[in-house]
Amino acid sequence: MQDQSAKDSLTGTERHSASNGDDPPPASSWRRNAHKIGVLCFWILILGGYQWYARSHGLSPLDTLRRLVGVLAGTAVGPLLFIVIYAVRPLVLFPATVLTLGAGLLFGPLFGVIYTIIGSNISALVAYAVGRYFAGTAPGSLLPDNKAGGLLGRYTDRLRSESFATVLTMRFLFLPYDLVNYVAGFLRIDWKAFLLATALGSLPGTVAVVLAGASLHGDFSRGLPGFDWRVFAVSAMIFVASLVLLRWVKRRGEAGPDTTSEGQSESTTSDAKG
Repeated sequence: MQDQSAKDSLTGTERHSASNGDDPPPASSWRRNAHKIGVLCFWILILGGYQWYARSHGLSPLDTLRRLVGVLAGTAVGPLLFIVIYAVRPLVLFPATVLTLGAGLLFGPLFGVIYTIIGSNISALVAYAVGRYFAGTAPGSLLPDNKAGGLLGRYTDRLRSESFATVLTMRFLFLPYDLVNYVAGFLRIDWKAFLLATALGSLPGTVAVVLAGASLHGDFSRGLPGFDWRVFAVSAMIFVASLVLLRWVKRRGEAGPDTTSEGQSESTTSDAKG
């Protein structure tokens, strides 16, 4: 009897200790996300190192392009290296437009478009993957919702609910390419819808910029290269067409909510009359 009462007393003590919260506390968010924080620090180190190197050596994006043209021109692995450089470009925030322009200068209009489409879509997936990787680390309040207003806040809810249509619209509106990629990954939208909308929505701008680069001929060894006005004219026509398409998309986007609200008001009026 004494042994049984001692066991019961011990059990009661253990229960009392558990109820008082003597169990080890769960790991903090810092511990849970330690590996992500380490990756983020490494990424910031790479980004900062590149920006420091470019500034200390007086390298503008066009200067960097000039050096890349000198390295990639006339080499058998030039297209592969170009695609690899384009793919990792968002990690150092190098302007996509500059590389797209260089594709036309290096590879001509046809292969320039092909290599740029491959490289740009891979780079979009890289930025998307980075954003998706860090999605669970930071609080969701970092991204504004529709109530917060602003351009990004206006599209945040739409990206979650209508991923394909919203990404396609954002590409037509020429919103910052890398920002859209990172935000889409952070929101964990469907990657297939994101990739398809990116490929279709970026095509007009890609063709226009590649043709603009293809209108240049020669290299940068003797200053600015030559200029072919016929190819540039085609590029300008495509760019103007993309602006017309942009205006149509903006008008449709502005008219959409009004049409919806009018339909809702008419439905409410008819219900009230009934």
